[in-house]
Amino acid sequence: MKRKKKNKEHNPFYDPTLKKRHLSAKRFKKFTLTSLIFSVAFLAFFLFDMIGKGIPAFNIAYIKVDVTFNEKTLEDTRFAVPTEYRNLVSRAALRDLPKLLEENPTYMNSTQNIWILASSQVDQYIKNHNHNLKDKDIAKVDELYAQGLIDKKFNAIFFENGDSKIPEYAGIFSAVIGSILTLIITMAVAFPIGVMTAIYLEEFALDNKFTRFIEININNLAAIPSILFGLLGLAIFINLFGMPRSSPLVGGLTLALMTLPIIIVSSRAALRAVPDSIRQAGYGLGLNKIQVTKDHVLPLAFPGIMTGSIIGLAQAMGETAPLIIIGMI
Repeated sequence: MKRKKKNKEHNPFYDPTLKKRHLSAKRFKKFTLTSLIFSVAFLAFFLFDMIGKGIPAFNIAYIKVDVTFNEKTLEDTRFAVPTEYRNLVSRAALRDLPKLLEENPTYMNSTQNIWILASSQVDQYIKNHNHNLKDKDIAKVDELYAQGLIDKKFNAIFFENGDSKIPEYAGIFSAVIGSILTLIITMAVAFPIGVMTAIYLEEFALDNKFTRFIEININNLAAIPSILFGLLGLAIFINLFGMPRSSPLVGGLTLALMTLPIIIVSSRAALRAVPDSIRQAGYGLGLNKIQVTKDHVLPLAFPGIMTGSIIGLAQAMGETAPLIIIGMI
């Protein structure tokens, strides 16, 4: 053992701290693996909780009730249903009765037993959530549910309707369409301008004080609070140019101003990552600056440019402060 230890001490490749370094590396590996497991577990818990709470929204309560169609009930649709049902059915469903009569003219001067939308309080009670129903209404709901006159159906209203003050009649359709139009305008404006600006600054602009001044200001714009871009959009697009308030056009242009610095900075980094040997090889073959940039540098940098653009788009999707300022929320 002594001879073995002595041989280790005289071995020029022997490092007495090697064992300790290996143990440290194993500990570090365990720490990183633990962090990864914790992150995945947190994400799984978050998704499970979100999906578990969101699934009930895909079903909504309906009540089968006798609805009377005549001149009196068309003037005031509250009288179309019996008195004991008026607190249980949705106000929006009563407002839609004239439309239902237009689709079914034979209902006029008759009483029809049909399914109509229940109020949000009945829906919450059926789903065992918090509600404000009175005791007599609860007893009536229990009676109807036992008779099979209250049922949960697929909530198509949630996908087909827009905003509404009536909870059970509100949907996401207008919000989704508005978001899509806003993001299309954002990328249609910010992407070409941002990429062209990055190409000019990185490939064609001279290295002088003016160029450095522009670069500093672009980098600073990426750190400005988003609410200031909302004020800028309000001042320029609405007050100066007179564009319609709360429109996707104004929202898209405002978010484009906010996204531009991110696209420019990330695109310049992607262009800078292309090896100079690509450029020199192009020049050696007799290509000019534009041909080298367009045919060789830009295709290699495009994945990085798209990554930065997607990051900018994702940030724009989550912004609310500038949209509040211009009246879209």
